[in-house]
Amino acid sequence: MKIGFDNNIYVEKQTQKIKERIRKFGNKLYLEFGGKLFDDYHAARVLPGFDVNGKIRLLLEFKDMAEIVFCINANDIEKHKIRADMGITYDMDLMRLIDQMRKLGLMVNGVVVTQYTGQQAADVFMNKLESRNVRTYRHYVIPGYPANADFVVSDEGLGKNDYIETTRPLVVVTAPGPCSGKLATCLSQLYHENKRGIKAGYAKFETFPVWNLPLRHPVNLAYEAATADLKDVNMIDPFHLEAYGKLAVNYNRDVEVFPVVKAILEKIDPDADVYQSPTDMGVNMAGYGIFNDEIVRNAAEQEIIRRYYTIKCDCKQGLTDSDTLDKVTYIMKQLNLTPDMRTVVAPALKKSEEKKVPVIAIELEDGKIVTGKTTDIMTAGASALLNALKKLSDISDELLLISPVVLEPIVKLKKNALHLQNTILNAEEVLMALSICAVTNPMAETALSAIEKLKNTEAHSSVIVHLDDAKVYKRLGINLTCEAEFISDDLFPG
Repeated sequence: MKIGFDNNIYVEKQTQKIKERIRKFGNKLYLEFGGKLFDDYHAARVLPGFDVNGKIRLLLEFKDMAEIVFCINANDIEKHKIRADMGITYDMDLMRLIDQMRKLGLMVNGVVVTQYTGQQAADVFMNKLESRNVRTYRHYVIPGYPANADFVVSDEGLGKNDYIETTRPLVVVTAPGPCSGKLATCLSQLYHENKRGIKAGYAKFETFPVWNLPLRHPVNLAYEAATADLKDVNMIDPFHLEAYGKLAVNYNRDVEVFPVVKAILEKIDPDADVYQSPTDMGVNMAGYGIFNDEIVRNAAEQEIIRRYYTIKCDCKQGLTDSDTLDKVTYIMKQLNLTPDMRTVVAPALKKSEEKKVPVIAIELEDGKIVTGKTTDIMTAGASALLNALKKLSDISDELLLISPVVLEPIVKLKKNALHLQNTILNAEEVLMALSICAVTNPMAETALSAIEKLKNTEAHSSVIVHLDDAKVYKRLGINLTCEAEFISDDLFPG
């Protein structure tokens, strides 16, 4: 993968910017931390060279001066809201994040349950955390929030929320997903701190959109594509333009809420140095890490095409609406992109048409493309992986990496003991079998050792792949897209 982004420069400038903001507010800053804390693959795909765990690396720069507060919406707990990319509920993901933070030596202060109205599931969750020595706080629904600043900034508004006792200069407020109440939590803390005579400030950290890139730069349009279901729209920050005469890119939700946030900040502390624009509130320095714009543009354009395929499949499965698909299609048109600008699409479709079975094509790092088709034994996802590993290891395509003697007992187990209707082996099962063969078969061992070379490769399937295979490809770092076609007419393929 060609690199166009310098992660070291980014972390250095981002660290300096946050430290400047801490000093600006008397050594106490509440930093709203948006996006994914771990495994930010979107950022890594559109900014080649970006560390997928760059945000954690950034937090480690503040290890001794920062503490972390997590937010979660009580309604999300009650409704068992799922993180689509991981398949686990928000409350489970929050506990996962706390574990990961603690293992890195980062200080986790506690968890704020926002929009609390006595939800039973939220009570159970808080009891679970408290029993494991994680402090919890309740923040309530505030009538008229955020528009009614007079009521919001009162003892019956923000003052009704639990106060979070903090001890460090930087308080990072984050969440497992959007609409978790991060901003309201920061504002609540500023209110309580001000009542106690403590000077504190607020800032926002989100990677996208990149404020100092053009409005229609592919990186910013890739962000629109990634949030198409949220109906986010990038726009020129009108407040920044009016205050400074300079163009800066922000997005609709921040621009729309800015006047209200500014009014609340001014009411909390009339003497505070209040921001003039939503861009002012941000501390995003990602744009300064780009050193090769052409590489970054190409990477972002490919990400938009991948998003198009993903949303088209989601639409086919009823997971999103046609408006979301229309939006990403419009973004494609703005950049004159077409679905076939993905090199793995044509080989997959051609082979599938010839063989009349599902096919996956994988483009390797040297540009060579290998394919794999569904057989009586394994899925197209499994076949394509084996063929790719053969190619990477210079093993003849005619040679078998896994003996049928190993595969047949697994098929029998699935059929006779587990009573599964679908006994075809998926990618994970085949890789497990390959690892077993590698113990006694040097050729299998050689192929297995090449698996790391699949990272950052591209793949396309002629049908919507089963979730099991999709997860394996994601774990291997393969960028997989699919045609919006079902593998069969069965409503429950198994």
